[in-house]
Parts: sequence; C-alpha cells; structure tokens
Amino acid sequence: MCENSNDQESRKRFTDIMRQLIFVNKKHWKIMQKFLDATGVYQAQHHLLMMLERMQFVSQKEIAKTMEVSTATIAVSLKKLESGGYIKKVIDESDNRLNQITITEKGARVVEESKMIFDSTDRESFRGFTDEELDQLSYLLKKLDTNLTLMEDKYENKPELPGKVETL
Repeated sequence: MCENSNDQESRKRFTDIMRQLIFVNKKHWKIMQKFLDATGVYQAQHHLLMMLERMQFVSQKEIAKTMEVSTATIAVSLKKLESGGYIKKVIDESDNRLNQITITEKGARVVEESKMIFDSTDRESFRGFTDEELDQLSYLLKKLDTNLTLMEDKYENKPELPGKVETL
C-alpha cells in the first residue's frame, strides 16, 4: 500500500507515526527510570546485574563482548557495583589475571525488584488492550523492525542522504 507513496500526505503520516514511536519510547523509559532510581542502581548497572544473574562467574571480557561495550566501560560499572556490594570478583584459580564476576545476594534482590518494576510497568502500559490488539501491534512492530533491519544492512557501509534513499 505505502511502498511507492511519496506524496506529502504519506510522508506526513510516516513522520507522525515515527514521532509517536519515539515519544512512546521516551515516555516509557522516563517512567521506568523513575522506578529504577529507587533501587539505588543506575540504568546501565541494572542491565549488567540482570545479565550477571543469568551468567554467573563470567569474566569482564565476556561481559564486554556480550554487552557490546568496551572493557573499560564495564570496569567502571563493575567497580561501582562491587563497592555497593551488588557483585563480587573471584580470582580464577587457573589464571590469577582473570576475575570471575558473580552477583551477590544484595544484587540478586535488586534484580528481582527490577523484574517486578518491568513487569508492572509493562502490564500498566498495555492495560485495556485485547489479545488481538497486542498480536496486531506485535506483528506491525516486527514488520517495521524487518524494514529497518533491511535498511541497516543495505546502508551499513554507504550512508545515503535521506532524500536519496530508495525504497527496498
């Protein structure tokens, strides 16, 4: 339906929908952050703690690779989490240069609290939606994600000016 739509009305519709998605995302994140701040752990540290809960005794290098950030970035977050008592480092017996990172009981409590916050916020966000509406929304977002992934792959090494982007 919209593949070849280049008229002003279609462009405005696309822009309005993308703006809505961005605003919804920002609003959701702002609400989440307000609740998560009460746990005493910063945004990136929540993600790190949740990963550590799933992957006990993992190295700093493995964490950085999994999270797709530098080891220096991970080192800063780990130092803060360790000083707060949320994680502990255990020296690898086979290689004294390696530290295995594990979550403490205090860290596990924050993870559980965070999960409850995520669950509650998600339930509130979708209050009043029918199962069919949720399925339809999920389908449409997956379709949008597929299109964006195709664009990402296509233009990864050769960014084009927005006015010159061709339809896929």
